[in-house]
Amino acid sequence: MFANYLIGLREGLEASLVVGILVAYLVRTGNRGRLRSVWLGVLIAVGVSLAFGALLTFTSQRMSFTAQEAFGGFMSLIAVGFVTWMVFWMKKASRNLRGELHGRVETALALGGGALALVAFIAVAREGLETALFLWSAIQSTSEGGAAWQAVLGAVLGLATAILLGWLIYRGALKLNLATFFRWTGAALIVVAAGVLAYGIHDLQEAGILPGLDNLAFDATSVIVPGTILATLLKGIFNISPAMTVLETVAWLAYLVPTMILYFRPSKAPAAAPAAAAEPAAAERERVSADARDDA
Repeated sequence: MFANYLIGLREGLEASLVVGILVAYLVRTGNRGRLRSVWLGVLIAVGVSLAFGALLTFTSQRMSFTAQEAFGGFMSLIAVGFVTWMVFWMKKASRNLRGELHGRVETALALGGGALALVAFIAVAREGLETALFLWSAIQSTSEGGAAWQAVLGAVLGLATAILLGWLIYRGALKLNLATFFRWTGAALIVVAAGVLAYGIHDLQEAGILPGLDNLAFDATSVIVPGTILATLLKGIFNISPAMTVLETVAWLAYLVPTMILYFRPSKAPAAAPAAAAEPAAAERERVSADARDDA
């Protein structure tokens, strides 16, 4: 439940902030009458995202067991790829997100309401489709034992919290260090994604596509009994099962360790050489100006 709450919170807050930036810009520039176009684009994006999630669920339920496992496994791999790209993209683009959206809105305003609705649709749909896919994969991996409703409830609560936080930030009632928030929730999502990857590998093993289903790396079911609170927490937060195959464990570690290292690697500082070269050039210009004043 917590993992799905985190996904809903993180992705929902990104979408809420995007909408808030669009709305605030239109209000401040005296284009309040164009807000209908923004809300139209947002509603269409939400509808498309919900339809995509429903399509995934409907498609998987009509398959045989083997086909379901294969479908779930491949969707989990795709979801991990999307969320990894999203986490690193947000880390890089968060500083310029406001300016980028403002530029798109200016262009859309010149083209009309339809273009403005399209900007809002694209901005929200990108987050919505990624969220739907990743939530579906995460719910599949954490809803064993008839606990699907808990996973869905966690996602809904996360989205509701995100909408509330986005509204409070827009109204100026809440000051949140977004850089710190996205940095640490991004790290937490990487942990969740590692678990989704491991679960996807397990699905492909059950489908017979990958080998090693009976080759366990460890079996701690005698200590961490499935169905207990500890087992539920490990599965719900880290997506770790008391018993995992060798291939699952290798995939989990091979994804988690290098991805975390790359994620927390400091950004490269601007090269000092141009600044150092600029100082002599500035000094030379000052000297030339001084000579010119003396000549005058």
